[in-house]
Amino acid sequence: YPGEEGRRILRGLAFRQDYPTDHAWAHPIDGLVGFVDVMNKTVEKVLDTGVVPIPEESGNFTDPEVTGPMRTTQKPIEITQPEGPSFEVTGNLVEWEKWSLRVGFDAREGLVLHQIGFDDKGATRPIIHRASIAEMVVPYGDPSPVRSWQNYFDTGEYLVGRYANALELGCDCVGDITYFDVVIADELGNPQTLRNAVCMHEEDFGILWKHTDLWAGSNETRRQRRLVISFFTTIGNYDYGFFWYLYLDGTIEFEVKATGVVFTSGHLGDDYPYSSQIAPGLGAPCHQHLFSARLDMMVDGAVNSVEEVETRRVPMGPDNPHGNAFALSTTPLTTEAEAARCANGSTGRVWHISNPDSLNRLGKPVAYVLHPEGQPLLLADDNSSIAKRATFATKHLWVTQFDAAERYASGDFVNQHSGGAGLPSYVAGNRDIEGKDIVVWHTFGLTHFPRPEDWPIMPVDYTGFKLKPVGFFDRNPTLDVPASTSAHCAPSSTPCHSTNGSSHV
Repeated sequence: YPGEEGRRILRGLAFRQDYPTDHAWAHPIDGLVGFVDVMNKTVEKVLDTGVVPIPEESGNFTDPEVTGPMRTTQKPIEITQPEGPSFEVTGNLVEWEKWSLRVGFDAREGLVLHQIGFDDKGATRPIIHRASIAEMVVPYGDPSPVRSWQNYFDTGEYLVGRYANALELGCDCVGDITYFDVVIADELGNPQTLRNAVCMHEEDFGILWKHTDLWAGSNETRRQRRLVISFFTTIGNYDYGFFWYLYLDGTIEFEVKATGVVFTSGHLGDDYPYSSQIAPGLGAPCHQHLFSARLDMMVDGAVNSVEEVETRRVPMGPDNPHGNAFALSTTPLTTEAEAARCANGSTGRVWHISNPDSLNRLGKPVAYVLHPEGQPLLLADDNSSIAKRATFATKHLWVTQFDAAERYASGDFVNQHSGGAGLPSYVAGNRDIEGKDIVVWHTFGLTHFPRPEDWPIMPVDYTGFKLKPVGFFDRNPTLDVPASTSAHCAPSSTPCHSTNGSSHV
């Protein structure tokens, strides 16, 4: 900011706390900001924009006066695996249902997955060499001088891995759980062990596939299950769960679960468009949670290419006389500049990551397809400070030629950086990405206009993406999944496999 070049200035907002365990977010002292010079240990100035009434209502979400009587209607749900989980763990190597991968962790990115592969006909086929969430930023949309500077790089500035929670059985993770302790470096470079930082388990996920043959009188059903590898981190007021899912059919999914407490302010009136009223006198500024996934792809090897694929309408004419036709449009992305792309929900735009040197039995390159959610990108003006510092969040897709030094979407040193680092500098050379060792960067996230239901603690909101095989396998890779037994079905139900009225398991 002007006048702060070369200095370390912190801005402090004020909240009232009535007693040591009081929920201070319920009582913001709005209109007041202190500017502190960290190096000189001085208060440079105090900004006072005028008196805003302090909200008085309690936000203590475990206080019986706030919660009311606990409901008594919930019956127990017990998750049991009498024979134990289906995965095996050797050090940081995990093997589960044809999947293999290594679990890693660092202070900045948190959970990192390495060497993700799938066993196909006795051979492990690589898919992703390294997968991580390389950046996360929370830009606020309130232009008030009290809050216009609020932009938090939770990964690059705060280090999400440092604040990993110690997970607890029955609360954070349910079922037959395997935990991983992790070791990170503290502020002085000393090793610090975080207990139970990573949780791994498998869970039922409904129907994998099903068909009832009305002519033959048979029916077949198979159950889907997934491997879940996760951790939770708390950055200030927000809590984030980072969840990787591996499915029986070769799908890879990443999901963020955002919860915790929304950042609060005074309520400045119903005609103030940049903040929501969530309780009497209490506001919550609009904001975004934007993430960058760094996917060092290795689809059947290091030589990969990317294509943009979307639907296209076909106009009525000689080749489409009845007007019912539609088809796919495929566009190769051959350079880093071409691959800076935005999602398009109206055309179902996706991106294929393929290996031109590995063909399936139909003679087509094997591939995985990235399915974006296509939520809003960074909404700040292109000339704003945050747009220059978080340029990664202006595109849903970036593709770079692999360089081991290019690790973070906003650059190595985010704190107080003026902008231009990270992805904009990585792609400045416009390198060739066709048939190369490439890294796919995907931006996704949430745009949050808080609701009264988000207070005093926010129910989980979700965002993420999926990677699905497309021509990677010769056919459905789950034909060998056996039918489930009826041990947990209702007494009157039938097994998951039957033919002409008779059944067997």
